Amino acid sequence: MPPKPRPKARRSRRPVCRGVRGATTVEGPSREEILAATAELLQRMVQENGIEPEDVASALFTTTPDLTAEYPALAARLMGWGDVALLCGHEMAVPGGLDRCVRILLHWNTTLPASGIEHVYIHGAADLRPDRGELEELRRQVDIGTDRRPS
Repeated sequence: MPPKPRPKARRSRRPVCRGVRGATTVEGPSREEILAATAELLQRMVQENGIEPEDVASALFTTTPDLTAEYPALAARLMGWGDVALLCGHEMAVPGGLDRCVRILLHWNTTLPASGIEHVYIHGAADLRPDRGELEELRRQVDIGTDRRPS
């Protein structure tokens, strides 16, 4: 007997935890600029996905090492996210990486499939997330440039 066809991806009946990513750049390294840029990004992420703070399990905020004047998670607290677990950290200092960048990863309980999540990249961070075609090309380049078979 042939196997049954798999159903198409659709909205789940039960919530699952999904990651929602976002990034932005900050004009300057001041406390006010970090908070304003983080609030703008978080508001866009919430708006574009219909996120309610009570459905957010936790949030991870990172900054590049050149942003140290304030914890970006404070922007979420100032927006009323009093019951969400928040954590801040620094991104790796990769040569040639984007400076003055704030990134957010929300762990969101939702019934949406992963393909229904809108990730938000704004300002100087708009080019951080390559499209799938660019990822395939990068994968090809990496596979061509590295031979992992034993000699």
